Amino acid sequence: MDKLTILTYPNAILQRRCNQVRIFDKVLRKLLSDMKKTMIEADGVGLAAPQVGIEQQIAIVEDDEGKIIALINPVILEQTGSQVGPEGCLSFPGLFGEVERPSRIKVRAQDRFGKYFTLQAEDYFARVILHEIDHLEGILFPSKALSLYNEETL
Repeated sequence: MDKLTILTYPNAILQRRCNQVRIFDKVLRKLLSDMKKTMIEADGVGLAAPQVGIEQQIAIVEDDEGKIIALINPVILEQTGSQVGPEGCLSFPGLFGEVERPSRIKVRAQDRFGKYFTLQAEDYFARVILHEIDHLEGILFPSKALSLYNEETL
């Protein structure tokens, strides 16, 4: 596994909509392994492919039990409720914000082999998934933040 470079704002790739993954091969599985290593070493709970310079609909997220889940070509099927909470982003070091998001979601995605699965999440885990799916659409969390603050003001 190789550690990848995390792109930071204002890199233009971060603001582009990503392409769907069509090929599920060893190259994709290696990318997922490299993304996992990169996310863990950066102390993150989610990482999207555009954050490492890949314009494809690929994200990894850590669930409430610490399991890393790959979400390829994810689609939000349902979203209900509302929550407001803090978010940060590996592409915005030191910046945080209060963001309103749905509190419960249902997502369909593909795994590393292309097999479809459905995932339900709520509260913090839903927030993590939605944040990463936003990355795949070129949407960055500061644009959704009700307020922003940095490490020094915590």
